[in-house]
Amino acid sequence: MLPVFGHTNPDTDAITSALVYARLLTRLGVEARAYRLGELNRETPYVLREAGVEAPELLPELPAGTAVALVDHNESAQSVANLHELTVTRVIDHHKLGDLTTAQPAYLRFEPVGCAATILLALHREAGLEVEAVDARLMLSAILSDTLHFRSPTTTDRDRQAVEVLAPVAGIEDVEAYALAMFAAKSDLGDTPAETLLRMDYKVFPFGEATHPQGVQTWGIGVVETTNPGYVLGRQAELLEAMDRARAEDGLSGVLLSVVDILREHNTTLVLSATEAKVLRDAFGVETQGNRADLGDRISRKKQIVPVLEAYFTPQS
Repeated sequence: MLPVFGHTNPDTDAITSALVYARLLTRLGVEARAYRLGELNRETPYVLREAGVEAPELLPELPAGTAVALVDHNESAQSVANLHELTVTRVIDHHKLGDLTTAQPAYLRFEPVGCAATILLALHREAGLEVEAVDARLMLSAILSDTLHFRSPTTTDRDRQAVEVLAPVAGIEDVEAYALAMFAAKSDLGDTPAETLLRMDYKVFPFGEATHPQGVQTWGIGVVETTNPGYVLGRQAELLEAMDRARAEDGLSGVLLSVVDILREHNTTLVLSATEAKVLRDAFGVETQGNRADLGDRISRKKQIVPVLEAYFTPQS
């Protein structure tokens, strides 16, 4: 049984793509099972309930050499702790190529689209398989989530076309209403602990090179996408404390938390210290006031934040 899983601190795409890809592989004769690497955010349980699907179990400890398949990620810092000991046989991803290495040839499918589920739809078509209704709902949900219902600059025409194809199969007549219901579920944060808020959509990235005087910088970058940014920003003091703990516990060079207003398409980033403030000033040309920086319409970590930081920390030749 081939374990299939997405990244740590899983979002809707990481969970649903694991479920859909495991089912697709099984239909193609490769017995597979979906797992998760962390707790679900508030949006994903809503999606799974609407689809009538149980959440995947947490990935158990796997012995060295176990064959695995990755979806929605390929960097070791975002994966299971002993990834380097496992045998990665398949990767379906829409992010940049990270530090993944394999001991033998693997099936790799990387495409510059807004969501891994868009690639999974293509795999169904290439295999000549009809998309089942449950899988259609899961893939559509992932695309709406990852692209913020086409608001994100990561959105491509293929993502839009995929939703058009999947909606009738999934039985969703009003895509906009469904997307808003998903975002409302994501924004219903209640008494969520600050530590959980920080890490719900949180990834660690290495920047720079070992040969550079500064060495490799390791940064934690969290994102809270919400229709109620006032609630999150109102907990700034708690979140800054959680960010400070994360920096110390994970041995990070810096920590940022972007609060993205989905409807206004606006990013207010919480800035932990003068270290992060200097980087934001030099890299993005924005000033920090009261531990907040206005990043405007930079709402995509993948396309608008991480690449800028990579360029900033990469030494110029």
